[in-house]
Amino acid sequence: MADHPSRRTVIKGAGGVALATAGWTAAGTGGAAAAAGPRDLLTRPFPGTGERVPAVGLGTFMTFDRLPHTPRAHLREVLRRFHAAGGRVVDTSALYGMSETNVGLFARQLGITDRLFVTDKSWVCGDYLNDVSHARRQFEQSLRRLHRRRLDAVQVHSLTNTPMVLPFLRELKEEGRIRYLGVTHHEIPEQAAAVERWIRTGDLDVVQVRYSIFMREAERRILPAAADHGTAVMVNMPLEKARLPELVRGRRLPGFAREIGCSTWAQFFLKYVLSHPAVTCVLPATTVPAHAEENAAAMRGPLPDQETRARMVRYLESISGFAELDGRPWYPGKEFTGGQVKL
Repeated sequence: MADHPSRRTVIKGAGGVALATAGWTAAGTGGAAAAAGPRDLLTRPFPGTGERVPAVGLGTFMTFDRLPHTPRAHLREVLRRFHAAGGRVVDTSALYGMSETNVGLFARQLGITDRLFVTDKSWVCGDYLNDVSHARRQFEQSLRRLHRRRLDAVQVHSLTNTPMVLPFLRELKEEGRIRYLGVTHHEIPEQAAAVERWIRTGDLDVVQVRYSIFMREAERRILPAAADHGTAVMVNMPLEKARLPELVRGRRLPGFAREIGCSTWAQFFLKYVLSHPAVTCVLPATTVPAHAEENAAAMRGPLPDQETRARMVRYLESISGFAELDGRPWYPGKEFTGGQVKL
């Protein structure tokens, strides 16, 4: 196993959660570095390399799955505003329908292909469970769709066939075609033990898991394991697929939210997740350009301390329906139907 510095040690040495005020760069296609971004953004390091990335990224599951003959201009604007606000990390997957293609197209149109930190996934199942050549073909297809020569991170999608796919990803890393490798799962807490096991035994650079103010299971075992083993953590579902904002629709932010620089509920939810020092980057998804800017704003200003985090949880628990959030449909008010979304 590689000798990674303990993230927990780094956190203690840094005195806990703090804003990174230094400018950052993100390596892009062919190793070309992006220009330094705004210096007041919260960035987090990849343990083991120290490379810093902006702490709010952009997810694309369902939201970017739009067919070419359907309206897509709003998604291009989402990506434009996200980038203009200092965002760089974009997460996608070969499993996400047209998402890879749209990310690649819009990034090229905007002239930012080499300025994005792209995380992708390998999905090998069905007839290809024992066929590593399919994983390689899929990877090459992802490169073409994204107009890249290499990817910043590739992860085993939902721990599917990990014993076969992870060694393949390690080969790609040794070839210099990916920079970081890891695993993902959104089914937390069900798969928390499995993710933790791979953190402890798989010599991973990064994991991506579900974590939010509602679903806090990752705090119990995944985040401590990642801190101990120097593993970066990407967070999916930090807004619970729009269910958290829907829960508080029409409700004013509590007064104490101003103390942590929140002007929107999305920032309230994102800052809770970002305030855990083991979290590297959160990946909220959206089809609304203004929301991309609001989400990115969570990278500015103070983060809640432990006492405030507990207060945030207590406040949400006092709202009717919070405990039953997991039983509600994803993206309330929107209908996604495989390449199309009704707004």
